[in-house]
Amino acid sequence: MALIGAHISTAGGLHKAYQRADAVGCESMQIFTRNQRQWLNKPLSFQEIEDFYIASRDSSVKKVVSHASYLINLAGTDDTREKSEEALISELERCNNLSIGDVVLHPGFAVNGTREEALKQVSASLRKVLDLTCEMKVRILLETMAGQGSVLGGDVAQFSGLLDLLEDDPRIGFCVDICHVFAAGYEIRTYESYNRLVGILQKNVGLERIHCWHLSDSKMEKGSKKDRHQHLGEGTIGLAPFSMLVNDKRFEDVPAVLETPKEGMGDEGNLALLRKLRGE
Repeated sequence: MALIGAHISTAGGLHKAYQRADAVGCESMQIFTRNQRQWLNKPLSFQEIEDFYIASRDSSVKKVVSHASYLINLAGTDDTREKSEEALISELERCNNLSIGDVVLHPGFAVNGTREEALKQVSASLRKVLDLTCEMKVRILLETMAGQGSVLGGDVAQFSGLLDLLEDDPRIGFCVDICHVFAAGYEIRTYESYNRLVGILQKNVGLERIHCWHLSDSKMEKGSKKDRHQHLGEGTIGLAPFSMLVNDKRFEDVPAVLETPKEGMGDEGNLALLRKLRGE
C-alpha cells in the first residue's frame, strides 16, 4: 500500500518535522527544506543535517520528499531561468545532504512562445541541472498541474515528450496530484476512470517513475483548470479515488501526502480517514 502522510511544517528547525509527522501518524512526509518563496537561502549547517538524521532514526516516517521553491520556472525568461536552475541545484544539494531522495518540482509555465517551445527549454535546463549534480542520487519529480493559463503539465502527454527530450533519464520521476489532474479534466471518480488514468500514466511516463502522490479533494468541478484544494470527501471528487489509491498494490511504498487545508479536520482528520479507507 502507499505510504500515507502530509506536508509538514519545519518551523523551528527541519528536524522538528519528524516530531509533528509522528504526532499525526504519518508514514511519509513532504517538507520545504528552505523558504519556498525566496530565491536565496543559506546553506544547511552541519548541526541541521545532524539533527535531521538523529530525528529520522527515532521516527516512524519511512520516506521523505521535498517540494522545490514555487518561484522556480525553467521555462521563464533568461534571468528567471538562470535563477531557477541555481535554486534547483541548491535544493538538490540540500536534499542530498539530508538523505532525501526526491524533490517535487512544478514543471513551469510558458512565458513567450508555445508550450512545445517551453518544454524544450525546460528539458535543456533539466539536462544542465542533472549534469551538474550527476554525483547525486536525488530524483526530480515533475508534478502534474491543473492546466491553468500557460502552465505546463496539465496534459500528461507533455511528460512523455519531455522524457523523450531527456532520453529517459533515470533521475526524472513524477508526482501525481489528484486535485490537479481532476481540475485538468481527467475523470477519476469511478473504478473504470481511475484505472483509465493509471493506464494513461503507464503509457506516458511508466508507473515505475511515479514516486509521489498528492492527495486533496477539489472545491471546483472537473476541468475547471483551477487549483483549489479541499478536505477529503468534502469536495467534488469524493472519497472513491483516494480509497482506490491507498489500496492499490501498484503503488506499494510510494508516498501519498496530503495537501489539504490545515484548518478544520486538518492532517489528523484526513489521515484518520485514509486509514479507515484502508480498513484500519
